[in-house]
Amino acid sequence: MTQARKLKQAIRARARKTGESYAAARRAYLKPPAAPKPSVNPKPRTAGSVSDAKAIEHTGHGLDHWFAVLDRYSQGKRGHTAAARHLARDHGVPMWYCQGITIAWERARGHRVTNQSCDGDFQVSVSRVVPLPLVELFRVVGDAKARSRWLGEADPALVRALAAAFGGVKSKGLRMVNPKRARLRYRWEPGTVEIALEDRPGGGRSTIIASNEGLPDAATMERRRDLWKDALDALRAYLTA
Repeated sequence: MTQARKLKQAIRARARKTGESYAAARRAYLKPPAAPKPSVNPKPRTAGSVSDAKAIEHTGHGLDHWFAVLDRYSQGKRGHTAAARHLARDHGVPMWYCQGITIAWERARGHRVTNQSCDGDFQVSVSRVVPLPLVELFRVVGDAKARSRWLGEADPALVRALAAAFGGVKSKGLRMVNPKRARLRYRWEPGTVEIALEDRPGGGRSTIIASNEGLPDAATMERRRDLWKDALDALRAYLTA
């Protein structure tokens, strides 16, 4: 079985278990590990989200070594999937680290900037924790009258896009995909938005996440970030008033 096929099967298994979309499950599965927490010692050199220390610990070599490997392999060409596959297939780098090292290399060589996907588009997520259990948050977000209150001062384009997502001809509405998660996915040109509601441990609180994918440039990404920050801050204020 090829590495790519194994990867797809693992991602689909995660999506079935969590109720996530394939794209969301893929991002979570391939997400590079977080950098070590700062300590009293000098902070190690890092690039992207993988440090030299972590690269050495899990691959036997530091970032400079792997950057040179990818430079030789790519010969100046871009291509995230092929580069990451080269590390995994030809050098035995664990999947989590071959993705993180490749992202770090792309950023170091100017092939990718923060929030840019391997396909060249941009993505951004905004989330807020709110003081309601999931079932109550599901009701508030799904109810048109309640939405009109907390979206009263939101950007008109965002309000129109949400109205179409919940009540348009092609709308599938907000759905519970499992007892701990609900989601709604829709087009908002340019790009796609996924609204996810997730239960938080301990009860009484939930998280709402607005993920935007397929954005054409960094300026659009920042605009979407600002719009969703305002909207979700308004929701939290509405719920705590």
